Amino acid sequence: MLPVVIAANIQQAIASRAPVVALESTVIAHGLPTPRNSEVALACEAAVRARGATPATIAILDGRIVIGCDADQIHFLARGANIAKISRRDLAAVIARRGNGATTVAGTLLCAAVAGIRVMATGGIGGVHRGGETSMDVSADLQELARAPLAVVCAGAKSILDLGRTLEVLETNGVPIAGFGTDHFPAFYSQESGFPVEIRVNTATEAADLIAAHQSIPNAGGIVIANPVPADAAIPSQDVEKWILNALTEAQESGVSGKDLTPFLLSSLTRLSSGATLESNIALLENNASVAAEIAVALHAV
Repeated sequence: MLPVVIAANIQQAIASRAPVVALESTVIAHGLPTPRNSEVALACEAAVRARGATPATIAILDGRIVIGCDADQIHFLARGANIAKISRRDLAAVIARRGNGATTVAGTLLCAAVAGIRVMATGGIGGVHRGGETSMDVSADLQELARAPLAVVCAGAKSILDLGRTLEVLETNGVPIAGFGTDHFPAFYSQESGFPVEIRVNTATEAADLIAAHQSIPNAGGIVIANPVPADAAIPSQDVEKWILNALTEAQESGVSGKDLTPFLLSSLTRLSSGATLESNIALLENNASVAAEIAVALHAV
């Protein structure tokens, strides 16, 4: 039997079909520097509560799937050593050795679906890495989005990726993408990627109606609600692209690849941008948590 521990308040919320927002934990253990990581994680939870929903940060602790980490557990993930990065393929191994791990978007989607949660917030989804047409480096997030029946609120996909190919894979997998107040797919640190979206929702209620319709379709899988980074935290795409190209060169020279690539690139971008990308990342994380909570509340009323 899958070892799942659901916090009492999350159990109560799920049982009463109250609004719950799942939050990933890889951003805590691998995405942000200490001590900002725990501060941001708690701020995202506070943003969810402030808008009437219950936050459920998900992680693997002592070999158990924890749905709804408490503050002490979040601090442990933020400063702990040997915290594994957990996608779908990693889950069994960490459970078997009773280890600790932080869940990626894919890992969080899988665990949240087990608990019956319908909405998740993250920074940006993973996707097809640049050069992925030859390296086959494609995030498991895309496949899990095709499986898990959740709405994922995100600032698009991470700018370090090949966004065009990422959108093609999502289309192939049947994952709808709706722009939240935008006709354009966001590019994480930048409000627009240059790629349009075919669906636009302007309010949490419109998003909830779309999600409810999608989730009523048998085996429909996930849906992406693409929410641009706030304007005051956005970075011009040409600046981001310059830093990304430098970071990719550093990664190649250092021999970094696989699951280590994204954390390496994000860390390099923070340094190359003199901290601008870090502050943008934090702003979009908290904004996505807020919007996800508003949508979860509206979905509860549908």
